[in-house]
Amino acid sequence: MKNFQTIFIKTVSCFFILLFVYASVSKLLDFENFQVQIAQSPLLSAYAGVISYAVIIVELIIVLLLIFPSSRLIGLYLSTTLMSAFTIYIFLILNYSDFVPCSCGGILEKMGWTEHLIFNLICFLLGVISIIIKEDSKRKYILLTFTNLFSILFVITLFFTSEYIIKKENNFTRRFTHHPIIEEGSIDLNVNSYYFAGNDENHLYLANLTSPFRIIKIDKSFKKFDTIAITPSTKHRFRKLKYSIKYNSLFAYDGSVPIIYRSALDSLDKPIEEISYRDIFFNHFTATSRNSFFLSTDNSKRETLIAALSTQNEHHTRMSNFPLTAKKDGGFDVDGKLLFDNSTGKAYYMFYYRNQILEVDSNLQLYSRMKTIDTITKAQINIKTLSNGTKKMIAPPMVVNQNMEVHKGLIFNISNLKGKHESNDLWKKNSIVDIYTTEPAGYWGSIYVENRGKNRLSQILITDNFFYILSGTELRRYRFAQTITKQFNKGESRKPLEQ
Repeated sequence: MKNFQTIFIKTVSCFFILLFVYASVSKLLDFENFQVQIAQSPLLSAYAGVISYAVIIVELIIVLLLIFPSSRLIGLYLSTTLMSAFTIYIFLILNYSDFVPCSCGGILEKMGWTEHLIFNLICFLLGVISIIIKEDSKRKYILLTFTNLFSILFVITLFFTSEYIIKKENNFTRRFTHHPIIEEGSIDLNVNSYYFAGNDENHLYLANLTSPFRIIKIDKSFKKFDTIAITPSTKHRFRKLKYSIKYNSLFAYDGSVPIIYRSALDSLDKPIEEISYRDIFFNHFTATSRNSFFLSTDNSKRETLIAALSTQNEHHTRMSNFPLTAKKDGGFDVDGKLLFDNSTGKAYYMFYYRNQILEVDSNLQLYSRMKTIDTITKAQINIKTLSNGTKKMIAPPMVVNQNMEVHKGLIFNISNLKGKHESNDLWKKNSIVDIYTTEPAGYWGSIYVENRGKNRLSQILITDNFFYILSGTELRRYRFAQTITKQFNKGESRKPLEQ
């Protein structure tokens, strides 16, 4: 029995030696990328500089302690403590983080996060069993409890302090109307990769990022589903084929090809027609009619502009005379969404990382600069240029505006920031949608949308009477109260902004 215990302890020690040698050397060989990955973690971004060095140093110290029999017990204690810290870190990432970052290098880089968690738990248990076998003193239970409790509390403290840095309270105050939406129905879509393609008078259309040649058609009573296979009339190597439904037409587009297809909604059983190929590369797309589109594109100066493309008769492209923003930071600052409101004839570009909305008229003139109610006027992005010349974010950016839609003069924006005097409990249980009027421009009010479990609101679609949302795998329909519907298309038009 004693020989088995000795062999078991030596085997576990050798396993930890190999594990930490491999992990630390892998991190050192690709240290620059490892440090960027640590900085992208929602738990560790504020401490990336210290932790990227500390993890490697601790792993190598543990290896040295495990090699020598006289210090092996200390090495086992430290191994177990480190594995418990890694385990609680992954648990927090999977259950409480707003996003799941990429792996942090080493032997676990090729594993998924759930596999990480299982692997770490096994390593932790092997360490605990080895310590219990090796040490006769009863103090081992106290030390095991103390060291692992300390590591868990330490990681949890990092989590909360980092969350505060990323989502600190901003000095703005929202106003919430009474019962602005009433839930009328919901269905489980089983997967969370759907997005709203659009709607017609009686149906919703949802596309799926992981199944780009199929869309589903759902009647607005949520009782009938149809799956529609989409067949492009020409074949290309698509990178990200997406769909938009407007003007009783389906548009399929991929700006990296670049290609635009179109089909009448009642002809989706036939191949969809190619209407634009290599006219202009683009990042964002919104249809302004069946034959005209607003796009965002980059010029030779690495500036992002709004472009207008017409496919009626001879194809024609026009460019705005103002940049959305220069792309000196690698293009991250320009991240946002391009919208078009058919009722006002204007386009809106809303930035994800700052409180600005650009309003553009049909002549590509800058009509106005609008603001969301938060105080973030400059994108809070940290960029690092790697040795190969590529640029990467070295910390998660502060997302101000998460997703947005426009309908009849109202902009609906899913906000990612908590306002002044707002309840922490309500913030955890609900997502917040801020509503802005465009004519005259201003903040109108906000609504709470209930979260179910850990799933927060991700996508919205607005019609005259209904507010549709996607949250996790769930599709929900709310009916607007009159307090909101009477705001559609209110106000007087204004003069364009002078250039």
